[in-house]
Amino acid sequence: MPRTGSTTRDRHRGPCRGAAGRPGGGVTRIRPRRPPLGPRRRRLLIAGTVAVLVAVLAWVVLASPLLAVRTVQVDGATTLSADEVREAAGVAPGTPLVRVDTEAAAARVAALPQVADAEVTRGWPDRVVVTLRERVPVAVVSTAGTRSLVDAGGTLFDTITGDAPAGVVPLQVADPGPDDRATRAALAAIVSLPAAVLPQVTEVVATGADDVTLTLTDGTSVLWGSAADAARKGQVLAAVLDQLAAGTLDPATQIDVSSPEEVVLR
Repeated sequence: MPRTGSTTRDRHRGPCRGAAGRPGGGVTRIRPRRPPLGPRRRRLLIAGTVAVLVAVLAWVVLASPLLAVRTVQVDGATTLSADEVREAAGVAPGTPLVRVDTEAAAARVAALPQVADAEVTRGWPDRVVVTLRERVPVAVVSTAGTRSLVDAGGTLFDTITGDAPAGVVPLQVADPGPDDRATRAALAAIVSLPAAVLPQVTEVVATGADDVTLTLTDGTSVLWGSAADAARKGQVLAAVLDQLAAGTLDPATQIDVSSPEEVVLR
């Protein structure tokens, strides 16, 4: 005999279907919130981040090829080649720029005989700049069969075998060098000569600090004396030579400008 209503089976089906997906029949899961970082943990996190950043920065500066030497630039070289200067500086390509010892490199370049002074600087991000000033020869001296160029300070810095450079005057002194008074007096005379007079000088002889003599191309002897009033002596000598060339003064084989205010012609 048929029965109305739901069976036991039907009653069991309803709740199961509802548990699977009917609205209001599911289970809501609540995830627990993480507790906020305390002050101590926050400080540790910040300190760790800073440490990582510092380590990365240190690597970039000290070891990374990003800030390493790629070019050694040479400024001021005239007689020396750039390669000679680079070799003397001793800065290897690929060296981290911050590790370049600029003072040591400058000292090595300054040790070259032709160099008067040198400076080495960093050019970020990948360049080293070597700036130098070469010695300028003003005279040439012969010692023990060797001819050496001399700068205005009396330093013998290079040897030559052929003709001296233009404007370089042959100099005779017993003991050439920066500490020799005769050398310094003779060089003071040479560097004080006006541009129009210097080409006429064929030789300078200094037997002492107060006895400098110049010889001109026509054989005229110029008694210069000491290094005192060198600039004034040069001006007076130029004026006298102009007057001799113009014929307003009688020819002379000797011009004494040792006292520039009382010039004597013989």
